[in-house]
Amino acid sequence: MHVLDTTRLHLRHFTEQDADWVLRLLNEPSFIDNIGDRGVRDPAAAEAFLLKGPMAAYTRDGFSLFAVEEATTHTCIGMCGLLKREFTGEVDVGYAFFPEYSGLGYATEAAAAVIAWGRATKGLVRIVGFVSPHNEASIRVLQKLGMRYEKHAPIAEGTTPIALYA
Repeated sequence: MHVLDTTRLHLRHFTEQDADWVLRLLNEPSFIDNIGDRGVRDPAAAEAFLLKGPMAAYTRDGFSLFAVEEATTHTCIGMCGLLKREFTGEVDVGYAFFPEYSGLGYATEAAAAVIAWGRATKGLVRIVGFVSPHNEASIRVLQKLGMRYEKHAPIAEGTTPIALYA
């Protein structure tokens, strides 16, 4: 299902057919280093990740991560969306792109559009960004979005606190 478009991007709901490229994205060293290892090692696990994660959240929360495609080629280049954190009660913007599409402004473009969409269509007022303190590229994206460091906080019970930008 189509969600929104920007000048260069098309964002849509995930489907089970996205499992192969999601498998690759979740196992990129940059994803594991900056976001975490989700333990997804085969297409069936990637499909389960999509079904239990983003696809379940569309129904439960009305939003989640979306597949991001280049508008002209419809090539899947990453994911971006809003995540409702049960532990913190916060809604945060999340994004991950294949390395070959990093540093081209796609994360900023997609995240700005998703934040505007969340405010306009879901009535969200506060949207934050959780980021590993060593992830300088993601910190720059959050700063470009107008967010500033607020505090360190865990995103789930028993996790190490990470930087919260708002």
